[in-house]
Amino acid sequence: MKFVVSFSAGKDSMLALHEMVEAGHEPAALLVMYRQEAGRSWVHGVDPELLAAIGEALAIPLIRCNANSDTYNGDMERGLRQARDLGAEACVFGDIDTPGHREWDEARCAAAGLKAVLPLWRRDRIDAVLKTLELGYQCLIKCVRRDILPEQWLGQPLNAGHVKQMLAWGVDACGESGEYHTVVTGGPLFRHPVPIKNCGLVFLDQVIAADLVLDKGTE
Repeated sequence: MKFVVSFSAGKDSMLALHEMVEAGHEPAALLVMYRQEAGRSWVHGVDPELLAAIGEALAIPLIRCNANSDTYNGDMERGLRQARDLGAEACVFGDIDTPGHREWDEARCAAAGLKAVLPLWRRDRIDAVLKTLELGYQCLIKCVRRDILPEQWLGQPLNAGHVKQMLAWGVDACGESGEYHTVVTGGPLFRHPVPIKNCGLVFLDQVIAADLVLDKGTE
């Protein structure tokens, strides 16, 4: 089956992509929802040059779908129809266990004539994040909520030590409620790691983010 991934460039969407490929399915595209006025992707705040480099390293076409808050549902459906035109039969999501998220995923796909597939659904959250790390994916901590996690973690590779510390603090180690977000820059599906440099901090709504950009000096 050919599929498109609702792709945040973070660990959960990457694990969902990995499991679909491992099961023998073919990725048709990565669908990234893009906030044009901010010049970054929604939620994770990844800039277009880095998004393009990640798509190139994965050798999967990237659909960058401009979206506004008041038209987001329709914008997503437009991106899904574009993926359908590329041969996708389904859209894959990295959601784990929030019922409202699944309902939203299924509604958008139904409107676009695609099937919604959630490979991580009902997965143990800790198992999901640790499996991503054990597979060898390089997940950099991109955003944190400052009232929950230390900003000193920004730009660091996520590791088992971070997971252990979050559990000790009573924080969801998967970040399913937006406690933190990651960007994945290397791992089994990548043809090569994506070189990154950290240009400081940026503020995105309720989170603070590392301004991680493509490091052209290593190309």
